[in-house]
Amino acid sequence: MSNTPIIYNISAPKALQATAELPASKSISNRALVINALASRGSATAPSLEAAPSLSQAGVANSERVFEREQRHFLPQNLSDCDDTAVMVRALRDMPAVIDIGAAGTAMRFMTAYLAVTPGEHVITGTERMKHRPIGILVDALRRLGAGIAYEGEEGFPPLRVKGQPLNGGSIEIPGDMSSQYISALLMIAPTLKDGLELRLKGAVISRPYIDLTLWMMREFGAEADWTSGNTVAVRPTPYRQRVYSIENDWSAASYWYEMMALTRDADAELRLPGLTDGSKQGDSTVRYIFSMLGVRTTFGTLPAANNLHGALLRKNNRSVSRLDYDFTNSPDLAQTLVATCAALGTRFHFRGLQTLKIKETDRIEALKRELRKLGIVITDRNDAELIWDGQRCEPTFEPIDTYDDHRMALAFAPLALVFPKISIRNPHVVTKSYPHFWSVLSRSGFSVETAEEP
Repeated sequence: MSNTPIIYNISAPKALQATAELPASKSISNRALVINALASRGSATAPSLEAAPSLSQAGVANSERVFEREQRHFLPQNLSDCDDTAVMVRALRDMPAVIDIGAAGTAMRFMTAYLAVTPGEHVITGTERMKHRPIGILVDALRRLGAGIAYEGEEGFPPLRVKGQPLNGGSIEIPGDMSSQYISALLMIAPTLKDGLELRLKGAVISRPYIDLTLWMMREFGAEADWTSGNTVAVRPTPYRQRVYSIENDWSAASYWYEMMALTRDADAELRLPGLTDGSKQGDSTVRYIFSMLGVRTTFGTLPAANNLHGALLRKNNRSVSRLDYDFTNSPDLAQTLVATCAALGTRFHFRGLQTLKIKETDRIEALKRELRKLGIVITDRNDAELIWDGQRCEPTFEPIDTYDDHRMALAFAPLALVFPKISIRNPHVVTKSYPHFWSVLSRSGFSVETAEEP
């Protein structure tokens, strides 16, 4: 990620007709990498991660994220070429004594669990923000399973020193209302545990679709894992099996194009999103249902003017609610997109289930409140888990939007150029965390993306 002090000035086209290249799913890529690495243990044909391909067109040009295909064994195909997946690939490929995962929260959680069952001793660390993102719940759970993990700094936060060893497994209990990444990290290593794992989740379970995605992928690789009740998951000690696995495109990234369709005044607008499927297991695929209430219609099939690729076709449905109430407990990564969309449309809202937003790349609740004021929109929060807009406005300043090293701030605010004459984004390169080619795809879709130096 570049620290060059620049700003992107975004202006929107009057007509919106485009085929938008989406990245491969980051959520699926990172799970596939861990499961594949665990599956390859003890195999005579175990592949090197140096062979892991990234098949996205722009990714091929980036030597940092493209890994030469030296073998044709069971490797994840169409890996995401975003920063978060690149750090996972490097960590699993090189296994250095000190693993720096940067700002990748998923990598921190998944790699901590992976290292706990992998022989050797490693320190895992990240950015200053990462050192203030809690990980104590996961560490405590791994320690109860017998893992050797010590804090190198503040108790409850990275960096960590992990001494990997075989673990017995058993039955443990953790809160269900914290990050689902803790749960997924534990579940993915469970087939390697001598006695398997019974994981009981206390209280309300948030981001359940992400847990379901993890379980589905585990079963795709031969694991025996499923819910045994509404809050308990059981995983038998059945080893993973290697297999060819192709990764679908990212529904979270698609949300920004849904936002554009909702905001454009072009009644004949059409957006084609290749690589999305109607039956996706990605939790954020719910975005198509949410945006159906904001004027966007989705159909699936062969896409016109897109080389006969299959995917989602977005058009206007000319129906939009005047107020939207929604609980984001199961899809918190969509919250910034919907907050920005509704505010720009003038659609009042009350959004719940946002408790994890305060421990993401930044405090997303505070960031949204602060940046929307620059556009003359005043939203309020409640209980660190709700955002409300009742139509209150203030005098806009139209200052550049700060991104706080958070990719989703840049991605969610850029489409607002369709409503405001110009949107300026400070530190726009943060999008490489999940959607590296967003700005070039936006430009090819008719938007003007002009670079300006910081005053």
